Amino acid sequence: MPSLQRSVPESHPLALTVCYCEPARTPSLSSRNRRTVTHYNNQARTEKSRFRGALDDVIIIPLVFVALAASKILRFILSILMRLLDYAFPLAVQIVWLPLFAARVLGNVVVTVVIALLRFLPLSATNRRQWSMSIRRNWSWLRRKISYRAFEHAVYGAFESGMAWVFRKCRHLTPNTALLVILGAVLWLPISFGAATAMHVVLFAKVTSWPAWMQLLHPLATVIAKTKLLVLPVYPAAWPQAKKHPFVQLVFKSYENIKCLYVIKKVGFRYRQAEIAGVAAVERLERIAGLSSAVRWLRKAHVAEHLGVERPTQKLRSFFSRWSIQFSAEYYEAKERQASSIPS
Repeated sequence: MPSLQRSVPESHPLALTVCYCEPARTPSLSSRNRRTVTHYNNQARTEKSRFRGALDDVIIIPLVFVALAASKILRFILSILMRLLDYAFPLAVQIVWLPLFAARVLGNVVVTVVIALLRFLPLSATNRRQWSMSIRRNWSWLRRKISYRAFEHAVYGAFESGMAWVFRKCRHLTPNTALLVILGAVLWLPISFGAATAMHVVLFAKVTSWPAWMQLLHPLATVIAKTKLLVLPVYPAAWPQAKKHPFVQLVFKSYENIKCLYVIKKVGFRYRQAEIAGVAAVERLERIAGLSSAVRWLRKAHVAEHLGVERPTQKLRSFFSRWSIQFSAEYYEAKERQASSIPS
């Protein structure tokens, strides 16, 4: 427009209008944002009009509040468990590190004693020096193997080799066999726990009547209880084949059909409403009680940072991040492709 090209003083009231109206020639981001907000509000109004109050809310609303309370309680319990793991992880590291440290100290003492005994043997100075250097060199090599990092690396390698074997075997299973393998692994969890618990109870109950050597079966019961950890790789390894089973496909289709039911959608809408109302009630209670600043300060985790509590959590997460990839089929497939591409 020609009128917009005339010079206007900065103090003139039209200066703001000219500068503001200039970008209106092209579609702006604010107009798209307004359309998005309008679409969201229209969608919310549509859902609200669809799920109006009815007689079924007498049953739905209590169930929603129970589910919301159970969700909050489970999240609270999970946060407590994570906090306990924050303190348990350094303790577990020290428990693993302590026997290794004791073995290294004992080895140092043994090497020192052996080298001291060489002085009393009828050997020449050259042979004695060679023996001492050989003993120190071998002990130095063995001492590097007796460390927490070496222990973790050895366990990591054994775990990876076992997982690769499980994935190779389960990849060629039929859907029926894969589903039976997963069902067997699921059933083994309560069986191993029940058998180990029963063995411990019987051994403690018969401690006075049975021979003393029978109490040595407690470690066997512990091993049986820990065997449930050995079946953990079966679930991700056999699942790609098991989900092709017609029964599993039927379960998936039934789940999708159930999600499309009006009652389920209404329960989900009421759950979201209850969650929003709960957050608003908590914020209002914070303002009324004058605790908003304290809660905001706690949410920023100043206390956790000052007390050094978050550092073990980062260590724990980094530890899990190094091991969680081993439960992925893609990881072992990529390793096989990499190994096959390397010429022998």
